[in-house]
Amino acid sequence: MQKELAIKIENVKKQYRLGTIGGGTLQGDLQSWWAKVKGKEDPNAKIGQKINNSNEKFYALNGIDFEVYKGERLGIIGGNGAGKSTTLKLLSRVTAPTEGNIYINGRIASMLEVGTGFHPELTGRENIYLNGAILGMSKAEVDSKIEEIIDFSECRQFIDTPVKRYSSGMYVKLAFSVAAHLDSEIMIMDEVLAVGDMKFQQKCLNKMKDVSIKEGRTVLYVSHNMNTIRQLCDRCVVLEKGKVIFQGDVEEGIAIYLGNNNIEAQDKVFTLDDHEKWCEQKLFIEKLEIKNDISNIYCGDEIKFKIKYKAVDNISDIKFRLVVLSEGQEILGMCISNNQISIKKDEIGEIELVLDTSILASAKYYLRMSAFTLNELGMHNYICVINNFSTFKINDKPELHYGMNWNIKSWGHTVLPSFEVKKL
Repeated sequence: MQKELAIKIENVKKQYRLGTIGGGTLQGDLQSWWAKVKGKEDPNAKIGQKINNSNEKFYALNGIDFEVYKGERLGIIGGNGAGKSTTLKLLSRVTAPTEGNIYINGRIASMLEVGTGFHPELTGRENIYLNGAILGMSKAEVDSKIEEIIDFSECRQFIDTPVKRYSSGMYVKLAFSVAAHLDSEIMIMDEVLAVGDMKFQQKCLNKMKDVSIKEGRTVLYVSHNMNTIRQLCDRCVVLEKGKVIFQGDVEEGIAIYLGNNNIEAQDKVFTLDDHEKWCEQKLFIEKLEIKNDISNIYCGDEIKFKIKYKAVDNISDIKFRLVVLSEGQEILGMCISNNQISIKKDEIGEIELVLDTSILASAKYYLRMSAFTLNELGMHNYICVINNFSTFKINDKPELHYGMNWNIKSWGHTVLPSFEVKKL
């Protein structure tokens, strides 16, 4: 029996012109024009963006082809800038392809960024009805599912509060619940689930698998967490520099992806593409420098990371988190700064973060970095997240190797010693 197609992508290209800023609104265009007349910085230009007159063309996607079948759970993986988010935006009709054809069989519910599809002035309840109307559902159809949506989102206490007062975590919980329970044939999920707590992430993964198996819905899922890709997906596509380099078995795809990202670097320069889009992006990390000699890091050493940053806004009481992942991208442990720093708008500076490796075995590790503040409800508001922050290898110290096999030490997800953030 022939499988029914849900999505077909044929030779799709997406081209952008570097150094230009598209006009979003008349007000924005006037602001940009007036800033240019006055010789001031354009208030609508994103931080880190190079403004020039070269009009150089850049292909975010350069001729990709793949098919997705009804009821399939497809993982899309690749490094930052590979074209994953661009692919999802094309499928969600946020933007159109420059060349090629996209065939979609069914209605799409997508979560691309925190707050996508929500009106900030409306309450959580009102936004549920708004999203139902967008999908072509009647009020009676939404009524029949609204209690289930609210219960799943864990936001009942705040459901009649305008969503502009929600934390990023609450946004994601409600947005996912809406996408999972309202009528659609295709679900598209970007990395936004990373903002939720671990328990809710697992709940979402179980729900996506459930709607795929029981309801025959198609799921497209993008993540840097290979453990969740393994858990959810039955097939994967690997993207690199805007091209499909592999499609097929999940484990084989993950091996190819990790092999292409197996690079340790003393220094690293970050771009906007390296920063996760789902957070508020009020802090931009420009450069990372590891103060240690990366070829000589041993169990028990402190790894010192010097970070150059630029602030987008005035922010007080910022805390930092480092998450340590295995080569399989499974979270092993995390640590949080025991102090806070404050920054001023347009401030450029350097800070130092220190990772204590005393309970890490000799192995290769990946590091995820995030910066956040706490709102009045004690919820995290993320202002900067970089998934591929650093890669490092820890070597054995012979004097510590008295009968204990450090190579197989595995404590699961544990709390690492906290650290102090220092402004340099």
